[in-house]
Amino acid sequence: MNHRRSLIGTLLAAAIVTAGCTGSGGTSKGADAKAPDDPSKVSGTIKVLTHRTDLVQDGTMKKYAAAFNKTYPKVDVEFEALTDYEGEVKIRMNTENYGDVLMIPAVIKKNDYPKFFASLGTVAERGKKYHFTDFTTVDGKVYGQSPMGAVPGFLYNKRVWKEAGISDWPTTPAEFIAGLKAVKSRTDAVPYYTNFKDMWPLTQWTYADGAVSCDTQATTRLAEGDPWAAGEDLRVGDTLLHDIVKQGLIEKDPTTTNWEASKPKLAKGEIATMWLGSWAVIQFQAAAKEAGADPDDIGFMPFPAQKDGTFCATMSPDYNQAVNINSDNKAAARAWIDWFTEKSGYAEQNMALSPVKGAPLPEVLKPYEDAGVKLIELDDAEGGTVKEIDNASEVGIYKPDYRQDLVDLARGARKGSLDDFLADLGKRWTEAAQSLGS
Repeated sequence: MNHRRSLIGTLLAAAIVTAGCTGSGGTSKGADAKAPDDPSKVSGTIKVLTHRTDLVQDGTMKKYAAAFNKTYPKVDVEFEALTDYEGEVKIRMNTENYGDVLMIPAVIKKNDYPKFFASLGTVAERGKKYHFTDFTTVDGKVYGQSPMGAVPGFLYNKRVWKEAGISDWPTTPAEFIAGLKAVKSRTDAVPYYTNFKDMWPLTQWTYADGAVSCDTQATTRLAEGDPWAAGEDLRVGDTLLHDIVKQGLIEKDPTTTNWEASKPKLAKGEIATMWLGSWAVIQFQAAAKEAGADPDDIGFMPFPAQKDGTFCATMSPDYNQAVNINSDNKAAARAWIDWFTEKSGYAEQNMALSPVKGAPLPEVLKPYEDAGVKLIELDDAEGGTVKEIDNASEVGIYKPDYRQDLVDLARGARKGSLDDFLADLGKRWTEAAQSLGS
């Protein structure tokens, strides 16, 4: 899974909500983790819980700690890597013992952040410097900070698309379908690969939301209306997925797909296209090298929709780091989060978006930069409400199940029409919203 566990396992998890933790670990009393003024006076041992088992095992996290100690020499940083991060931390948060620094688990409801985490400051203050502050803001205070982010897009083999006669990115779903048809007729590649069997890649289609309309209020629209009404972003995205499958532009048997095997296949040109995110580019380039293919063949294109002649893509955060409200070393924990966000080079080394505003884009997004793709940050003020509606409706926009059903519908393994299918999703969603008083 490599970096996918860090970003996408995370991005989809970041929107899964179940009942919040209600054990003894939470406290209703707020607390602040203030940034220390003098690094030489900050001391103590902090434990950092992480999902990046790979970086702990290969010594990378120790190197980060050593670099951190050049600025904060009196702070000892210990790491604990958890394979089942969500599952284990959820249990620990019924106590006070869940590290000093941790990635905020998806199970914690946004409004409960002040019970479990110390504030990092006001959104007015932090929003001037950092991206993604809205995602962890409660009552004007920020409770977490993502060290990196990503944008959605199609990974594609540039050589294959060129052989199919396509040099410009499609600007509409119809043009995209036409492109896949050209790939099918003029090359030996599978035009589009669903990654159906591994399931989680199907959730990536939700990140068309905001990109289609180029609307920073796309999350608010989800909370206030029917996401599958005519013209809405999710309807456009889900319709495109349906039509790709319906027109036979995918692998022969979606039930036999394999995520890890798909990387070298796309690199070598056996697969032409997949909808994923910028986090995946580095993995596919590495797969190309291992397969003896050209890493420069790995392309990245935005969703085929434009607003006023411009492509848009939404920026999404990785896991958000937070300070345990029960930590005895909040200043040291806060120092680690600030340093890791700004000074560690973590985002750059993962070819990811930096959370620091004004930072240069990673090399993998140079095609977006060159083409003038507009990167937008969604207002997440209603993010908690969307998750509650999603949970109550049992639609699961950040889970793979309904899109597996959509693929099955399109390939004839399930009866019904697309309109009825999307209407049912919309009905369940709006009824859940009404029941919650949204």
